[in-house]
Parts: sequence; structure tokens; C-alpha cells
Amino acid sequence: MIFDWYLEHEFAFAAAQLALAMFGMGAKLTPQDFAAEFRSPRPFLTGMAIQLITVPLIAVAVSKLLGVSPGIATGLILVAAVPGGTISNVITYVGRGNIALSIALTAVTTVGCLVTTPAILQLFASASLPEAFEMPTRQIAFDIALCLLAPLAFGMFVGARFPGWRDLIAQRAIQLSIFVIVLMIIGASGAGRVDPMEQGVSAILGIVLLALSAQIVALVVTRATRVADADQIAIAVEVTVRNTNLALMIKASLFPVIPGVADPFADGVLYIALMYGGIALPVVAPLVSTHRRRNHPNPREKTPSAAEPGGG
Repeated sequence: MIFDWYLEHEFAFAAAQLALAMFGMGAKLTPQDFAAEFRSPRPFLTGMAIQLITVPLIAVAVSKLLGVSPGIATGLILVAAVPGGTISNVITYVGRGNIALSIALTAVTTVGCLVTTPAILQLFASASLPEAFEMPTRQIAFDIALCLLAPLAFGMFVGARFPGWRDLIAQRAIQLSIFVIVLMIIGASGAGRVDPMEQGVSAILGIVLLALSAQIVALVVTRATRVADADQIAIAVEVTVRNTNLALMIKASLFPVIPGVADPFADGVLYIALMYGGIALPVVAPLVSTHRRRNHPNPREKTPSAAEPGGG
């Protein structure tokens, strides 16, 4: 049956989807994108601290507050452990935030997740994992390097080699990655592994609380530290929109599917990884829309070459 075939190849789908997304983002990046942000690093360091420390703690707190199942709890922590999603750069652009800061945060946390993601999972999710389960840190690091860092670097190379085609290459690669996600949702749903009613209201509520709390904390911290408005939006979007592509790949690596064998724990993790993106976007949309309206119709957009230091 076709859905059994999908279950047997779920990891390949997740790896291909992540590689396409990372290649597309890489095609848009150049080393110069980060220079201005690193010369005035306060907003960048603030975003990194929220991303790597606060968001995982929020995921743990939400899991305990709602008393969700171990699979749902691990899924929330996994989503919190991965870096910001590639779509965050697009959303920041639409909301007229600091594009250079958004790209810098996405790129650096993406590279850093080679170390940070396994560490966060080991620190916060070990209690929720099945008994006698051992975290395959080396396997996760290898998967991240192969499916995330290598495509990202190759995308940067291709973008530099064909600058006139940079935008089109990135657009097509990201569109293909979205298409693969749709296939994964269809495959998981057809195989009976994604049933919103089965996981209950607490799973949806957990996702909403995680995304909303991360956004609120980011706004409170950045305003308290007097970070510029455009930087506030970039950081808030970055910590709210997660790289669920990577979460799906790690889930497929940690909990491979055995056709015909029920695994409620793995299904809970998969549910969060699949559902988070669709819920986080509406959560962040009012913030982005409000900031966009507050700016005049044709503002001078910040670009990597012209961006002013944000709140440094």
C-alpha cells in the first residue's frame, strides 16, 4: 500500500525537504549579510539568548503546565530545540523588520544547532523519552551536517556563482520543500498517524502557548533592553517561527517508523512537528501586520549592505 511505502521512506522525505529548504535559503545568503549585525551585536546576542535558553525553558514549562503526554512534551521540546525557520526571513521582510538581523540569527543558529539541538534534547527531553532510550547525538549531528549545513553551503556557492538567478533558485527550492511537506502531511495522515482529535485539545493549546509565550518574551526583553523596533520584530518572528523541517527530519531519525506497529510516543512527536508551523504563523501574523501598518507605505527597507546598526 502506498501509505506503508511512505512510512518506510519517511526519513528520506524529511531529509529531502530540509535539504531543499536549506539550499534555497543558502542561495540568498552572502558573507556580507552578517557584517553589519556583528559590528553592533547587542540585538543579535539578545536574539540568540532568547532562542537558545528561553524558548526551550518555555517548552518545558508549557508541557508541565498542561500535563501533556510524553510524546507531545518531547515534540514541544524538539520544536524549541531547533533553530528559527527559513520562512522567518520572509515574514520579517513582509513586516518591515531588520532583514539582516533575521538572516544572521537564522544562519548562525542553523550552524550552531549541530551542537545546541542535541544538547537541548539531552538536557530537557531525556526524562520524557522512553525507558532505556539513548540519545543518538552523533547521528543527529551527522544528519544536521549532511541535510542542513551541506545544502546551506552549496546554496551559498550556487547563489554566488549565479547572482542573477539567486532569487529564482531560492524561490523554486523553497517551493519544492513546501511541496514535500504537503506530501509528508498526506502520507502521515493517510497512514493514520496524524489525527488532530486523537491528541486532544491540550496538544493544540501547547503549541499556541509555546509560540505566543516565545513571542511575548521576545518583545518584553527587546523593549526592556531598548532594541530598535525593526530588530524587535526580527527577533520576535525568529523565536516564534521554528525550523519544523529540521524537527521532522530529527523525529524521523530518532523514531523511525515500523509499518504495522503502533507508536503513540513517536506519533505525538510527529504531530507537534507537523502542526507547529501552521499554528505559529497565525500567532505571529498580528504582530507583523501591526508593525507593517505603523510604517509608511514605502519605507527604506533595511538590507545587508545598508542596514543601520540595530540598537547598538
